This record gives sequence, structure tokens and C-alpha cells, in this order.
Amino acid sequence: MAVAVARTIKGIAEPMFATMLPAPLNSLRFLKIDLGHVPIHVENIDVHKADSDGIKLDLDLLWDGVCDIELDGNMVPKIGVEHVKLRGRLSVLLCPLTNVLPCVSRHLNLSPLVPAPINRPQVGALQIAFINKPSLKMTYTDAASVASLGLIDNALRNVVLSIISSMAVLPNRFLVKLDPANDFFKTYQHPIGVLRLTIESGSNFGEELGQTRNFLKKLVHDVPDCFVDVNVAGGPAWRTKTVNNNRHPEWNETQDFLVADHDQAIEVDVKDDDTASDDDIGLAATSIKQLLLAGGRQELKLVHKEQETDGKLTLSGKFHNFVADPASLSGTESGVLGLVSVLVASARGITGRREELKPSVKVEWAGQVFRTGIKTDAPGADIENPSFDQAFQFPVKAGMVSGGSPVKITMMDAESETGSVEVALEEVLGVEGLKLEKDFEIGNGVALRAGIWVRGTKLAE
Repeated sequence: MAVAVARTIKGIAEPMFATMLPAPLNSLRFLKIDLGHVPIHVENIDVHKADSDGIKLDLDLLWDGVCDIELDGNMVPKIGVEHVKLRGRLSVLLCPLTNVLPCVSRHLNLSPLVPAPINRPQVGALQIAFINKPSLKMTYTDAASVASLGLIDNALRNVVLSIISSMAVLPNRFLVKLDPANDFFKTYQHPIGVLRLTIESGSNFGEELGQTRNFLKKLVHDVPDCFVDVNVAGGPAWRTKTVNNNRHPEWNETQDFLVADHDQAIEVDVKDDDTASDDDIGLAATSIKQLLLAGGRQELKLVHKEQETDGKLTLSGKFHNFVADPASLSGTESGVLGLVSVLVASARGITGRREELKPSVKVEWAGQVFRTGIKTDAPGADIENPSFDQAFQFPVKAGMVSGGSPVKITMMDAESETGSVEVALEEVLGVEGLKLEKDFEIGNGVALRAGIWVRGTKLAE
């Protein structure tokens, strides 16, 4: 098990070192990976019913690992990691449920009431994700001898957190099938809605208050040209416009963000626009839940290098739930009016030389293109009938549905198209629940199991 984990870390991290880090750090390679024997601790467990047929567990994950990790590279001193601290809030989805969980039935002696055999998987799949990006701290061996340790530490942590985020930070979930025949359509968790967030204004960015010199005044010697970098719910970052020469800037800019969980974070980073490099003014964070519980408007205090400042940022937001109702899709207002989700479950009947097959699926709609991972033959894999179990989201804006382009789903072998199907959204809108789920015949005897879901929006009360 430890060897497999080490190989996985090495196989994922080293290519990312090569592409994400500046020279000479991009030459870093693992010499040794030993994660030790300290177990992971979980606490503060909350249990909820999931929207689909399942159970949702929210829990704090803490790992204070004693490790032995060594890295080396060209023109880089050998780096040793002896201690890793990882902490974050984890969401675990158990769905779909079938009959009764075995552990529950045995504990309560209810097995005579369970119609299915006790050795049959009672949970179709397990999905694991951090609700927000976890915190990560690493302690190095011989730290005093490495002059550029700060740069190296930031670079390594960024790569590790990027790997975790791409695999298991919402909206990404790490899927583990407990039942090989599990139906991906019953496992998939649709985003819950859209946060319409407005960055309103800021205050006291370097202002002197009375006779006391504000901490930000020391940071901002000139009147700043301020903008805000905004990260919400693990989605793409958004930047406001720059307001020049103003210690109390007003932006009043609005952006929509897809949301998978109400506990996802809203992170803001206020900066002073500079031709050489942008200066940090301060950071602040809240969560979607906290913003909504505050009545949809909050004034956040800015923090700079863990020191609170007198700077403040005001933001507001409204939440729109996704609903199986197309009424909002015909709207004319700006922003996200709905969502088209394309679920790619599996393919069946692919032919060819197994060792040469490299199937994947490309999905296109409204000028956007997504693609599943490319499958290759491996021991235990069924390359002729591969599972993909991936979903792609297309936000719907005004004018995109009525008379819009069809959804195109294409079967690929490496970079060659082997067949495709086009589905008009009108067909999906005519299906009960606005979900079209079927096996599409795409030619050459290949059937592609895919689903297209359409959702409108409704303002939360």
C-alpha cells in the first residue's frame, strides 16, 4: 500500500514540478517517500441526508504526519521533509444507498429485514472532497542550511495543494466505486445553485485615523489604485476593475459563481495596482452560509500578513437555487439563468487492438469544449467497455437555449473522432425532470451512456 501511494505521488507531482515551478526548481525529483505511521484523525462529524438518495458526512480531517521525504534537483540543495500538517473540512458522500447499510443492520440485528444478501455492496459509491482548500504546513530537515527555503516551501505547497484541489476540493470529488455496477447518474451530485456576488466598496485603505498612524498607511505610501481578486467555491478567479487614486474605492461589480456546498468559502484579496508588481493591501474571507445568514451583506476586515488592519471591504450576495423548471432560461437579464450538465458514464462495444486503444469523450456546447480523461489498457481494465464517470457544466445565459446549438458528444480514440451524436436542448426540455439519460448509438457498434440535465434558477427565499 505504501509503495503504491509513493508511486502515485511521484507520478503526479514530478510532472507538475516540471510545468509549474521556475528553474531550477522544475528539476526537483523524489528520492524517497515515506509517509510514516501516524494515522489520520477525524472529528466534528455532522450527518445529513443528501439531495439524491444518499448520506452526506461533513467532518474535520487532521493529519500530523511524521514523514521521511527527500527531494533533489539540478542546482538545488537536497530537500528533506520530516513533518507534514494537513487540516481541512471534508465532505463524504455515500450514494446511492441500496436497502440497509451492512454495518447498521448487523449492529441493530436487523439482517432478517434486509432483502438483499448481506455480502452485496449496500453503498454504490463513495465520494470524497474537501469543502475548501485545506491548510498545509511542512517542516524541513536542515532548514537553516537552505538559503531559499521560503521560495521552495511556497513552491512545494502550491504544487501539492494544486494536486489536491484538482482531485478532491469541491467542485471536484474523488470517486470510489464500491459496487462495480454502480449507476453514475444516481451518484452524481448536481451543483446546488448560483451565488450572485457583488463587491461593493472598501474603506480606510491607508487612511490615518485621528492621531494614530494606520497599519495600512505604512503599507500604502501613495493613494492606492485598488482592485479585488475574488475566489468563490473553488471556481475560476475573478478580478474587479481598478479604481484609481482612492482610499475608499467603490466597485459595485457583480459576478455569478456555481456553488456545490453552502460552506464553501468566499476569499477576497485587495491589491494596489502597480506597474512593477501589485502590492498586497489585505485579505479577507467568509463563507456562502455566513454571508446569507448575515442577511446577504457583510463588512469584512482586511488582514495583512496575519495582522489585522483598519481596512474594510463590503460585499453582498443573493443565492439562486437550481430547480427542474425551465422558466428562468427565457430571461433577458445578465448573469447565469440556468445550467446544462452533461454526464459521461461509460462506453460499450469499442473494437481494435487493446494495447492501441485510447478512448475518451469530447463534449461541446455553446462554444465550450470539455473532454474526459483518456483511458489506456491496464491489468483489470476493460478498455473495450470503459467507464468515464465524469460530468461537465455549461452555465446558461440569456439567448443560449431558444434556437441555440445542440449538445455534441463525440467518441475519441487518441486524437481521432470515431463517432458522435447531437442532441437538441428542446429534446431534453421535453423529458420529465429535464433529465435525458440513455445509451446513445454513435456508430461502429459503439454505445455511449450519457446524460444531459437542464436546470433553471430560482431566488432562494
